[in-house]
Amino acid sequence: MQIFTLLFAAIIVEGLITYFKNIFLNGKFQWQQLAAMIIGVTVAVVYNVDIFAMFGVTSTIPFVGSVLSGILISRGSNYIFDLFKQLTTAKETPTV
Repeated sequence: MQIFTLLFAAIIVEGLITYFKNIFLNGKFQWQQLAAMIIGVTVAVVYNVDIFAMFGVTSTIPFVGSVLSGILISRGSNYIFDLFKQLTTAKETPTV
């Protein structure tokens, strides 16, 4: 399970860094990206959506899972589908 948690964290961090880079695209502030993040985080917190908890990875700090889930959700359904596909594959892969 520890290897899955490590892979899970790596996939999430890579996705978040890629997303945050798009806020300032070609030196210009992309307000749409920020608005999408705010809406995604709001929806995730209000409805208590926590992608991390769904995969058994919990935080000691309240709302961190929901906030990060909201940011990931704001990337759109294609990203979430691909993320679940990667995580499901990683979880099913036998650990050594």
